[in-house]
Amino acid sequence: MNIRSVDAAWLHCPLDPSVQHVSDFGRLTAFDAVLVTIRTEDGLVGYGEAKPAVGSAGNGRALVAIVEHELRPLLLGQDPRQIGRIWTRMYNGTRAPLAARSGRAMPVLGRRGAHTAAMAGVDLALWDLAAKARGGSVLDLLGGPCRDSIRAYASGGWADVAGLPAELGRYTAAGFRAIKMRVGAMDGRIDQSLARTRAARTAIGTGVELMVDAHGTMNVAEAKRFCAGAAELGLRFVEEPVASDDRQGLAEVRAASALPIAAGESEFAAFDFQELLERRAIDVLQPDLAIAGGMSEGMRIAALAYANRLELAPHCWGSAISFQAARTLAFASPAGVLCEVPMGGAPLLREMATIDLALHDGMLLPPTGPGFGVEPDAEFVRRYTVQ
Repeated sequence: MNIRSVDAAWLHCPLDPSVQHVSDFGRLTAFDAVLVTIRTEDGLVGYGEAKPAVGSAGNGRALVAIVEHELRPLLLGQDPRQIGRIWTRMYNGTRAPLAARSGRAMPVLGRRGAHTAAMAGVDLALWDLAAKARGGSVLDLLGGPCRDSIRAYASGGWADVAGLPAELGRYTAAGFRAIKMRVGAMDGRIDQSLARTRAARTAIGTGVELMVDAHGTMNVAEAKRFCAGAAELGLRFVEEPVASDDRQGLAEVRAASALPIAAGESEFAAFDFQELLERRAIDVLQPDLAIAGGMSEGMRIAALAYANRLELAPHCWGSAISFQAARTLAFASPAGVLCEVPMGGAPLLREMATIDLALHDGMLLPPTGPGFGVEPDAEFVRRYTVQ
């Protein structure tokens, strides 16, 4: 069972104005991802996803080039079930034999950024293949689910004070019992972020969990002020109050805040999360498996969460592939507590493939089907592939 071909395609899906939203990223008019497809000589196919940006829109050409010109030569002819060996070869490059002998990483220069995101797409496709080769799911390979269901939260909350009740009301009507909204630079000032957060709490009541996400746009003083002002609202967590590069600032915010702090969607490796933990900067770890090295690195990050008695809530803003991967990791880890469900326009999640997104009293059930349970629609892929 050897790898016959490795291909990558940038999928660019324009969004209808009716499902666009505006945040600190501006108006989101498209949803993008890079689809990685690995085929074996005996006809099996595995699918992975690499993300060009944390948000929904980004140029995928660089990721396609890395997959097809840097990683494909390392993969052709290899046994796709040897995921650990392949991952370390991609990460360590020509020094992979030395790294294997020493038991420690000796990574290539691209140990962060686009190279790691491209590796993530390959890694997810390999896990998909390995599970299919054994006739089961990736969750089966990881030991099965640690729980029967997991809390899902609606990820949206872009409206102004007047519009929030209607927007959040749609989410609760759909069955969600937890909601995340956006705050920060998009509001212009902290007072407005607090006003919108208070309006959200009033609209949904205390029976629905509420979280906020600032996308790293506050400075330390602003973040402290927001957390102090929102302390009485019982927020489930405050996500990325300051920029991910400001490790010390994030630690200062957490030390001053009575609210839990979440971060991680902008990180690229377990080493990044280890640094955050050493600084005591976070309560909730949020790796994006289409950015942070795939399922292989995701498991190492989940182990850090468990070992430090912290929570794991993977970032799920992507296609059906990365969503199912994140859902799988959350179910497989004892630390997994939440699963993000993107609201607004998300064609790569809801139209590229059919997956189970049904809520059961606000909860999601474990993923089913071979591999990650995702079979991309060929016509959808053809229509939205950038040539």
